[in-house]
Amino acid sequence: MKGLYTILLLIMSNTFMTLAWYGHLKMKDSGKLAGLGLFAIILMSWGIAFFEYCFQVPANRMGFNENGGPFSLWQLKVIQEVITLVVFTLFMFVFFKNQAFRWNHLVGFMLLVGAVYFIFKK
Repeated sequence: MKGLYTILLLIMSNTFMTLAWYGHLKMKDSGKLAGLGLFAIILMSWGIAFFEYCFQVPANRMGFNENGGPFSLWQLKVIQEVITLVVFTLFMFVFFKNQAFRWNHLVGFMLLVGAVYFIFKK
């Protein structure tokens, strides 16, 4: 169960991270943040990132095998990277439809799946 909770927390964390890092780009296009300067955007992103940490830190503490969790640090990191790319891809498909998804992106994702395989291989 700790493994599932860890993954769910990492998904939530990465959702906030993606919004903090890239959400302002879409809001700028809609004109909602047009009057804000860079420093204000940075502060807004930090505010969103706070919630990322509220999920990321417990996920890593719960999931780490030295704290009774099922994953090594290597495994936690590669899980987080794959989740980041999945969340980012969904974000791109929903909010940035003008950005093409090409064959090389798919190949890169498949290589990451290969990384998961090798990281988890005993």
